[in-house]
Amino acid sequence: MKLATNTVYDILLRLRVYFQGDTFAQIYNKEEPLKSVLLSSEQMEQYGKTLASTHRLSTDKAPDQLLKRLADNEGMLLKAYNLLSEAVKAKRRITPASEWLLDNYYLIQEQIITARQHLPKGYSQTLPRLSEGVSVGLPRVYDIALKIISHSDGYVDQKSLNGFITAYQSVMKLKLGELWAIPIMLRLALIENLRRVSARVALDRIDQNLADYWADEMIEVAEKKPKDLILLIADMARSNPPMEGPFVAGIIRRLKGKGPTLNMTLVWLEQQLAEHGLTSNELVQMENQKQASDQVSMSNSIRSLRFLGKTNWREFVEMTSIVEQTLREDTGGIYSLMDFATRDRYRHVIEQIAKESILPEHEVARIAIQLAHESALQNGNEDRSAHVGYYLVDKGLPETQKLSKKAFSRVEKIRIKLGKYPLSIYLGSIIFLSVLMSFGLCRMEYVYGVKKWLIIGTGILSLFCLSQLAISLVNWLATLLIKPNLLPRMDFSHGIPPEYRTIVVIPTLLTNVEDIHKLVESLEVRYLANSGEHLHFALLTDFKDAPKETMPEDAALAQLAKECIEELNQKYKNPDKNIFFLFHRPRKWNERERSWMGYERKRGKLSDLNSLLRGGAKDCFSIVVGDLSVLASVKYVITLDMDTLLPRDSAWQFAGTMAHPLNRAFYSETVKRVVSGYGILQPRVAVSLPVSSSSWYARMHGNEPGIDPYTRVTSDVYQDIFGEGSFIGKGIYEVDIFEKAIKNRFPENRILSHDLLEGCFARSGLLSDIQLFEEYPSDYSTDVKRRRRWIRGDWQIGSWVFPRVPGANKHLLSNPLSGLSRWKIFDN
Repeated sequence: MKLATNTVYDILLRLRVYFQGDTFAQIYNKEEPLKSVLLSSEQMEQYGKTLASTHRLSTDKAPDQLLKRLADNEGMLLKAYNLLSEAVKAKRRITPASEWLLDNYYLIQEQIITARQHLPKGYSQTLPRLSEGVSVGLPRVYDIALKIISHSDGYVDQKSLNGFITAYQSVMKLKLGELWAIPIMLRLALIENLRRVSARVALDRIDQNLADYWADEMIEVAEKKPKDLILLIADMARSNPPMEGPFVAGIIRRLKGKGPTLNMTLVWLEQQLAEHGLTSNELVQMENQKQASDQVSMSNSIRSLRFLGKTNWREFVEMTSIVEQTLREDTGGIYSLMDFATRDRYRHVIEQIAKESILPEHEVARIAIQLAHESALQNGNEDRSAHVGYYLVDKGLPETQKLSKKAFSRVEKIRIKLGKYPLSIYLGSIIFLSVLMSFGLCRMEYVYGVKKWLIIGTGILSLFCLSQLAISLVNWLATLLIKPNLLPRMDFSHGIPPEYRTIVVIPTLLTNVEDIHKLVESLEVRYLANSGEHLHFALLTDFKDAPKETMPEDAALAQLAKECIEELNQKYKNPDKNIFFLFHRPRKWNERERSWMGYERKRGKLSDLNSLLRGGAKDCFSIVVGDLSVLASVKYVITLDMDTLLPRDSAWQFAGTMAHPLNRAFYSETVKRVVSGYGILQPRVAVSLPVSSSSWYARMHGNEPGIDPYTRVTSDVYQDIFGEGSFIGKGIYEVDIFEKAIKNRFPENRILSHDLLEGCFARSGLLSDIQLFEEYPSDYSTDVKRRRRWIRGDWQIGSWVFPRVPGANKHLLSNPLSGLSRWKIFDN
């Protein structure tokens, strides 16, 4: 018999050598075995402190090794999976650990894909690396993850993980980037642990296959040629089979009780084991214990992978971050009341400063907190400079950078200097490009011999025409060069606080029964998408213009609107307050328009509403539905057009942004306008997707309406460069500030398009991360009429470009608007 050259047997031996060489100790830990003593939660915390004291960081660059290790692990796991799958197909017995691997291999594949996605090339090089020990050159946080997995047999839970990281940081602080990297590093460590267990399971499977191979041969020989059995045993002895648990247990299971002839093999096995001081019973018992241990390790690792997927790592980072704990010392606890995106932005600023400073992150955070506390003592807790964000994302940032000894690159220094003159650089760039392009056109005319007077006329005309192209180019370049920043926001997701009570109002006209039902239905939809504490909804209505003060259909329409609002309040009954309101104004005679109409149209509606909210103007409304007692505490008003949709949870985001200390408006009595913060916030506005009932004209414009500054905010340039946006009539404003900035400011019957002016006086900010949707006009004539109103309104406010402007009594007054505001009006 030539068993040594048998192909199947040779393959099994080669596989055994392959998997036997893949031990976790060889891969990772050369000083201690993977199966180190399992530690309790208290012991893990103590071990975390010990580990921190042994870590030494390196400043040298090292190649990224993690992706290669991940690929090696994936290859080994695939080979083990294929080997076990073949065993199942051959209907062989497999161990419990093998069943875990086969049943959950899809999950392991998903985790490998996730790990590769979250581990871009060079990622580990951005993390602090170890300078000595078995993990030299690897990220510190990766070694931490390996140690956690090693001493918990693959089991990870929230409590033990938090305890270990907290204990580690009591000796050595981790960076924010390392804390965010913990989930991916744990995933990599668990995959590596699964590789180790899978390699051992595969090795046991090969030993069992070897046992099955010899058992099959012996059973066949015992049945056909019993005399050759002694020769077969001799061949097996010469092949030096592994005298380990899987092989011995497999042989005994297959041959025991098969007859006296095969007992010869069992006797030989006992003799071989006796030479090593073992018996088959002891070895079988040890094998059973090992299988149980492998099952525990495999199941722990699989469960831990599931734990990684369902854990809220935002909470973990904020719970364990020293920077986060420092920032939560903010004056008045404002920091902890902000939403996650705002807190994360603050932390990223600290992280960036620390990268270019000699100070660690937690000391940079301490500097910002100390500056805020000092300002609170000098200026009071309500001052914007008493908030830590003032020194991270606002005007106090340079002071933090200076005290942190941040090193600036040459490009950053140039950008800082240019940032002191944003309007001059912006307008200068537009003028330069306009003149340059116009000069080029005139030069071409001169070359071709065009008359001088025609060249001059062409130059003047082209200068105005090409200025639009220049503005577009400058705006495009600005979006490339300037990184946009979202406005900070408080977290009102669990309800708007009573001191920030908000009302959503829809200024509109009562025209017919069908439109009233649509108005009420859309108001209900807005409520269902944004219901919450201290949030109200109202229709702010007029009748359409008429030749008489009252028309025959007026009473029926007003009564229907009243009944519909009362029905909504009854449907969504609240014992404390009314949710829905109706404010209806009677017509007044307009001498200039020679018509009976609502006073000052939409602007008059909002002005009368503001007065009503502060206890006045009750005679301005002929019908009021709802309990007015609650309205005295309304702080913010969200104004929407009739066809504007309010997406889910937008209302609390509006109010939360307005309520942030850095966004609170400051009205200057000297210049008579808001000079810092925002009295108005304007969200982005997009055209809603057309529905099946939409007209062909609306569908044509439903996907890309073009550059339209009224129906869609197409650029964030003003907000990104100047920290100030443009108001287009849909957004949120603070009642008191709005009234202080706008009341008795404009002459009557003079301004149709008032939104831009209101935004200039009350200072408008852009909420670029919140988007409203509105329908496009259904036909061309409606669209043209709307554009005509806008163009007319733009020309009506053109005089606000000049040094003196008309006041409420039509007398000329000094223009308080800033240069930027005048440019916006001129540009329109």
